[in-house]
Amino acid sequence: MALKRLLLSAALVVGSAVGAWAFELKSPAFSNGGTIAEKHVYQGFGCAGGNLSPALSWSDPPAGTKSFAIMVHDPDAPTGGAGFWHWIIYNIPASVTGLPEGVGKNGKGLPQGAVEWTTDFGKPGYGGPCPPKGDKPHRYRFTIYALKTEKLEIAPNATASLAGFLINANALDNTTLTGVFGR
Repeated sequence: MALKRLLLSAALVVGSAVGAWAFELKSPAFSNGGTIAEKHVYQGFGCAGGNLSPALSWSDPPAGTKSFAIMVHDPDAPTGGAGFWHWIIYNIPASVTGLPEGVGKNGKGLPQGAVEWTTDFGKPGYGGPCPPKGDKPHRYRFTIYALKTEKLEIAPNATASLAGFLINANALDNTTLTGVFGR
């Protein structure tokens, strides 16, 4: 009986430890599968949101993480299958565990060394949701990548897709938080 209790206790400890080490991305602005608020919606293309990036925080990156990258993608955008890139930020130092709301607006508040890349809006920086009127609500996938390099070098004329390729090629792990928005 004592051996049975000991094995059960060990299993609980191991199970708790495994669950505690999962790389995770969270936001106080929306839960996974939750609706993105108007203040985070794009301002333009018929949308009148605040275009503020939501606050994000992450925990338990894998061992060996030297920097982070965040990419926000709408796979439901009517672009012929490519989706739409809303935000790309990379070279976030490994010591950073979150970004405050509105970071990057007019280039302000970025962690030292972090770079915002050109999105499908044609410029760097956060561009919030703005799906076509009448479409079903779109999914916005906020994905953080733990990278094995301190600094990515991306050519100045690279597309958002090429930036994504380079980020994925250097990723140790990633985790996604999905918000939805429709109008």
